[in-house]
Amino acid sequence: MNHVAIGGLAALAGVKVPTIRFYEQIGLLKPPARTSGRQRRYGSQAVKRLSFIRHARELGFDIDEIRALLALADLPDASCDAVTAIAREHVARIDAKMKRLRAMRRELAAVIEACHGPHVRDCRIIEALSEVAAGRRDADR
Repeated sequence: MNHVAIGGLAALAGVKVPTIRFYEQIGLLKPPARTSGRQRRYGSQAVKRLSFIRHARELGFDIDEIRALLALADLPDASCDAVTAIAREHVARIDAKMKRLRAMRRELAAVIEACHGPHVRDCRIIEALSEVAAGRRDADR
């Protein structure tokens, strides 16, 4: 692959130019070579690395986890145990989030089912949301 400018890299990896600059700034992407006119030029490794970062972000990994995964990816002969541990921890967080989301869904579905008021003043949804908000304010005191 010929070296591409930042816009070309963005198109190839499916991200926006400011995202590339941000990843460079925080050290996830190495600073690229520059032309005599100071334009950034990226090779195939940058496309591969940026695609890895984008996919990891889509899967919900945070920046520190991605940093750790990239560091491990740079050691191809190292044991995969650390990578597996990071992925397992992430799956556990996803499972916990899914559990919370299912509970939220059940609660909201029950409130929707209980709402039969013809007017907003009779709306069980508004009432339930107000009760929760009032309960939180009381707990904060």
